[in-house]
Amino acid sequence: MTGRIAPVASLIWTAFLLASAVARAQDVPGIEICTVEKTMERRTSCLQSNVDFLQKTIAKLALDHQQKLEAANRQIEALKATMATLQKTLDEAQAVQKKAADDQKNKADVPPAKDAAK
Repeated sequence: MTGRIAPVASLIWTAFLLASAVARAQDVPGIEICTVEKTMERRTSCLQSNVDFLQKTIAKLALDHQQKLEAANRQIEALKATMATLQKTLDEAQAVQKKAADDQKNKADVPPAKDAAK
């Protein structure tokens, strides 16, 4: 008798696993093929489910892309501020360098002072 119970229990267990897998598969949101439905009500319901899924997906993607654009714009503004600071620093360094070159040129142009003691 125990020889018969094992195959039957195995068959029942397999059927249970398959049924639970099918039940879980229906809960996964996504696009369904609605042309296999026979009645108009079921097709309409299937199509409405597809429309709802697509609308939710589009809304989620729009939000994701908006957040990415806002982050990119913040980064661009930070880079602009950094660029302005670097440009100011460069201008100051160039002004100091030009002043030093002008001072050195003026020193070279001035004739040496004659000794009045002679």
